[in-house]
This record gives sequence, C-alpha cells and structure tokens, in this order.
Amino acid sequence: MACANIITNVQGIPYLPTTNITVSETAVNFALGFRNIPPVGLFTVRVANAIPDGTTGTLPVNLTLNGTTRALTYFGGAAVTAADLTGTGVLLVFNDRYNGILQVIQTAPTTAG
Repeated sequence: MACANIITNVQGIPYLPTTNITVSETAVNFALGFRNIPPVGLFTVRVANAIPDGTTGTLPVNLTLNGTTRALTYFGGAAVTAADLTGTGVLLVFNDRYNGILQVIQTAPTTAG
C-alpha cells in the first residue's frame, strides 16, 4: 500500500495542487492527484495552470477527489464555471462527501487586477 504525504498549513488544512486540467465537451476537470482526503472538511486547491484559452466559459468545473469526480459549486448550488476561474490562483473548498457538498468558499487570484 502506497502512502502519500499531503502538505498542510499550520492549521492543518490540506494544500492540494492541481495535477492535470482536462477539458471535454461537457466539463472542465481538475485532477488533484491525492487520495485519502478526509470526507468532511476544508482544503485549498492551488490552480497553477490556467484553464486553456478558447474553453467555453459556461462549462462546469469538476474536481477529482479521492478517485471520484464531483461538481464544484457555490453557496446555493450554482455551478462554478470555466469563466469563473480565469488565470491561476487558490481556491478554498469545503467538502462534505456524506451530504454531497463540494463548495467554493472563496477564490484568491495570484495577480491583482
């Protein structure tokens, strides 16, 4: 059985870089490349590579977490779309696998506009 070290900040919140971004006709998928993330709690996602230019802005964004791909949403259930995540930055996400919640808490772009 392989073991992976997950980097955390001083408060213990996992810091997960994206390992791959794929675009299909139906969604933009961010692979996180880690397993054994706690089923309930906060984590941060470092989007180091932008969604490719020319991607349809209305495509929903999914995260692959613990081997399962799930839709990323905002408060109230609205889908996060490719147009919402232009460029690179950091996402703060709340995950509750038991209740089907994978929700962006906030975004923080790496460059000021």
